[in-house]
Amino acid sequence: MIPRCLVLDLDGTLIDSVPDLRAALNRLMAARGFSGFSRDSVAAMVGDGAAALVTRAFAARDAHADAGDVEAFVSDYTAHSAEGTKSFPGVPETLARLRADGWRLAVCTNKPVRAAKAVLDALALADFFHSVGGGDSFPVKKPDPAHLLATLAAAGGAASRAVMVGDHRNDVAAATGAGIPCIFAGWGYGPPEMAAGASAVAETFAEIPAAAGRLLAAG
Repeated sequence: MIPRCLVLDLDGTLIDSVPDLRAALNRLMAARGFSGFSRDSVAAMVGDGAAALVTRAFAARDAHADAGDVEAFVSDYTAHSAEGTKSFPGVPETLARLRADGWRLAVCTNKPVRAAKAVLDALALADFFHSVGGGDSFPVKKPDPAHLLATLAAAGGAASRAVMVGDHRNDVAAATGAGIPCIFAGWGYGPPEMAAGASAVAETFAEIPAAAGRLLAAG
């Protein structure tokens, strides 16, 4: 029988990564002679991967980022990705509950896969997941549904028995395109309007097991 599979976004859903993203970004900006960014400014730029984050940061300073800037950011961030980053309240306990209840778990993130795995390892979360699909794992990334479906396939799941959880419009769009119900993470970085089109909204991570179970039962 195909297992139930829960696919989760990473930044803003499983982990609060803005402290380390901001620190690495501001180190890069300082090295290039630009002023840095506030936490809220960085949170608003998260969701489309490292290259988009760096590009948006430079554009906000009327400058152009090149591949070297992105590479420098990714290298620095990966080396320091768990210094200020924490999982959101209830994440380890809820993941353990989901696994005990027979859910197969996966991560689908636009973050580079090496950085994603590094932070999951550092926060002792890696062993919960059957697959991690990063922004550079496949030819496409969210909001393309093929990113979600490839991550799901790597975990041994199928769309008919899956639920997506994420805090960004990219997560909702990828799930919708894949024919998978999506739970919007109300505790994350995305503003409430990004929940448009989601199948459900959860305000805390602990609500996920019940919400996911209801969505599969209804489907």
